[in-house]
Amino acid sequence: MTHTRMTTVLVTFVGLIALQSTPARAHHSFVAEFDAAKPVTVKGVVTRIEWMNPHVWFYLNATDEQGVTTKWAFEMGAPHQLQQRGWLRTTMKVGDTVTVDGSLARSSSTRGNARTVTTADGKRLGAASSGDPTTQQP
Repeated sequence: MTHTRMTTVLVTFVGLIALQSTPARAHHSFVAEFDAAKPVTVKGVVTRIEWMNPHVWFYLNATDEQGVTTKWAFEMGAPHQLQQRGWLRTTMKVGDTVTVDGSLARSSSTRGNARTVTTADGKRLGAASSGDPTTQQP
């Protein structure tokens, strides 16, 4: 085996080992994780935003009439899908009050898939939800 061929084989082998040891963020089915039959509307203060692929996630603190605060997590579509619907990275910021309409997760009562987000100034934007038929790729 030539030196170049051995180097190629070694680099390929090391690359495969690295891929196996790196946790993958699997893309999931909406139906597997969320329940469209369980709609939810939550109003709260944004505490964190993770603007990255494959999905944008944001987190809220929602306070009920009794003063009890609940932490929520909401998934939206991919960044490019949100941008197609008028979103910018600065559309929603930590500290903003927003209202989210979406579907509850099957495994949690405080996690959901956002369908729309209404900002404090009344702007209502689609969240590029994987549960929204208008989001599906042709």
